[in-house]
Amino acid sequence: MPHIKFKNFSITDFKPDRFRATEVLFIANDSTLRSTMVGVKLKGVEFLLELKRDRRGSWILKYDKVTRPLDVNLLKEAIGDIADGLNLDIIYSNIRLSKVPIANSAEKSIESFENIKFPYDKLSIEVGFGSGKHILYQADHNRDELFIGIEIHTPSAQQLLRQIELKGIDNIWVVNYDARLLLEMLSSNIADRLFVHFPVPWDKKPHRRVISPQFLKEAMRVLKVGGRLELRTDSPKYFWYSLETFLGEGVEQSELLIRKNVDLDVISKYEARWRRESRDIYDISIISREESPERDIEIDFTFNSLRFNSKLIDNPPKGSHIFDGFFISLKKIYIVNKSSILLKLSFGSFDKPEQKYIFIDRDRSYYFGMEPIKSYTNYKAHMAIEEMLNV
Repeated sequence: MPHIKFKNFSITDFKPDRFRATEVLFIANDSTLRSTMVGVKLKGVEFLLELKRDRRGSWILKYDKVTRPLDVNLLKEAIGDIADGLNLDIIYSNIRLSKVPIANSAEKSIESFENIKFPYDKLSIEVGFGSGKHILYQADHNRDELFIGIEIHTPSAQQLLRQIELKGIDNIWVVNYDARLLLEMLSSNIADRLFVHFPVPWDKKPHRRVISPQFLKEAMRVLKVGGRLELRTDSPKYFWYSLETFLGEGVEQSELLIRKNVDLDVISKYEARWRRESRDIYDISIISREESPERDIEIDFTFNSLRFNSKLIDNPPKGSHIFDGFFISLKKIYIVNKSSILLKLSFGSFDKPEQKYIFIDRDRSYYFGMEPIKSYTNYKAHMAIEEMLNV
């Protein structure tokens, strides 16, 4: 990912300012002065860059994983603007702007799904599209249907956006986020198909698997009557685990279709290799047979009373705070100035936590970059965060 390495730099000379098109909003240091977070705004998008010093005395300016925009050119442009504005002595750089434009119309932020309208009557969702070969094929052969591809791996999402641009496909939306959280934002009874092809098995960390009782519940809610969740895997353990989940406690009714070693119209290069190795491929489809009630997600993540207090620096809440169904963990405190701080937190559901930054000064407090997903679990965590930080 984009970054620059440079030398002969004095951090005390770096102040909030406008550097060409990039506005530096604030500069926040951790207590060790080993890491500095730079709040920037470019083309209406706010995100963080991280400034660090290595053991040899050189400096690195790079992207922040939590707030990074999907358009990598925004990251590169912001880093380049700051580098030029400060006249940095650059040792290494990989911030050349991409020659292949990213299909911005296909990119959808997680916030856009709060009040979104779908341009097609048919809707399919692919969770973890990888190289994008399957979703590109499906969209190209079903032009009257919208396909939403959800991928947590940013380079894969960027690659799909470039392929969409090159192939001229206009019925794919790309979301670079955790699919489990996005499903909670979608309306009930809207999707015809939900593809989960070759998810990471996570044999040693089963709690990280996409398929779970909660995921199944959300998938059945989002699917139309007659719609289906299609799982495809080369892992026997994942197959049996998923089958048990689809038939498990709390599932009142299931209609399943199970297949083994049945070819699809399009397969990935990995599946082709597995076939050459004579590995078995398993399919499980679970079909929705009940109409689900609509979900009310009128949730507000405003901090009503949280303001700066020096006690947050002197005596911050430590460790993980466990509640009924969620947790809160303060990861790091960054000092902006005498009356402003930036907090990094992890919170929410145990199996799909959020990581966010909260900016706090004497006048206001807000989530920097992007608010949490509007789930009830996150809302309960948000209320507990305000109470916990109001010291």
